[in-house]
Amino acid sequence: MTPITSVPPLPSRNGVSPSKVWCPRGPWILLEEFLLERFPHVSPEVLLDRLARGDILDQEGVAQQPASPYQPDRWLWYFRMVENEAAVPFEMPVLYADERLIAVDKPHFLATTPGGRYLYETALTRLRRDFGEDGISPIHRLDRETAGILLFCRDPAARGAYQSLFQQGGIEKEYEAVAPFQEKLANGLLYSSCMKEVPGKFVMCEVEGEANSSTEIICERHWQAEQGQELALYRLRPKSGRKHQLRVHLSSLGAPIINDVFYPELLPERDADDFSQPLQLLARHIAFVDPITGEQRRLSSQRQLELA
Repeated sequence: MTPITSVPPLPSRNGVSPSKVWCPRGPWILLEEFLLERFPHVSPEVLLDRLARGDILDQEGVAQQPASPYQPDRWLWYFRMVENEAAVPFEMPVLYADERLIAVDKPHFLATTPGGRYLYETALTRLRRDFGEDGISPIHRLDRETAGILLFCRDPAARGAYQSLFQQGGIEKEYEAVAPFQEKLANGLLYSSCMKEVPGKFVMCEVEGEANSSTEIICERHWQAEQGQELALYRLRPKSGRKHQLRVHLSSLGAPIINDVFYPELLPERDADDFSQPLQLLARHIAFVDPITGEQRRLSSQRQLELA
C-alpha cells in the first residue's frame, strides 16, 4: 500500500519543491530499469546522467546511482526538469500580503502552478522563490493565457477556509474581455449552459442537459477597430467556476475573445508564445469576506487590456 505522505529529504530549489515517485513491487533488478520504464518521455541518457550526478535520492536522503539495486516500497525524490523552458518577460506585482494571504497581478502567459512545459515560469514558483516560503499554495487558479488577480495562501492551516469560499460561492469575481460586438449582448445577458470536457483534449464544450455554468455579461461599450471589425468591452461576472467558462460562453454567443487559440476552434499548438497577442481576458476584481478576520476585502488588477 502506497503511503499518503512523506517528508522530502531535501529543500526546494529556486522556489521549486522536489517531486517524488513511489517504488512498487515488481520485476526490476536495477533501479535504472524501473526509472527508464516509469519515465519513458525522458531520454535514457538524461535519466542515467541524473542518476550519476546523485540527483535522485531515497527517503533517507541517500543519493542513488545507476548500479543501485531496485528496492520496492519506498519513495524516491528528485527535481523535475524542463528543457528549454521559455522565459515569460513580464513582471508579477504583489498587490497585497499579510501573514495568511498574498494577492498578485498575474501577467498573461504565466501559468499558475508548475506542469507540463512550465516549471520555473509559473506564479507559484516565483512567489515561493521571492518570499523564501515553500508553504505558499494557490487558493484558486487562472488560465495561463488569462491575466489579473490571483490569490495565494501562505499559512497552510488557513488554506482550507479560503478555498471553501470558492467552493461555496462566497467569492465575487469580475472579469473584462474584448471580443466582437454582438447586438444581442448590448443590453446585457445572463447566459447559462451545460458544459463538459472534450475527451482527450484540454477544451470544454456545451451539450444538452441541465445548466451547470452561468455568466452575467454586460457590454460596457463598443467601437470600430482599425481593421473594420466592431469590438466591445464586456464585463463578465461568473456565477459558477467551470474550466474555460467565460471563453466558452462568449464564443457560443458569437463573440469569441480576441486572441483565443482554443475557442471557437482549437488551433495547432505553437512552438513558442506570441507575446504580442495576449488573450484579451483580465480578472479585474475579486471580493470576499475574510473567513479568518471577518474583514471585507476587494482586490483589483492594475493591468489594462491592450485593445480596450
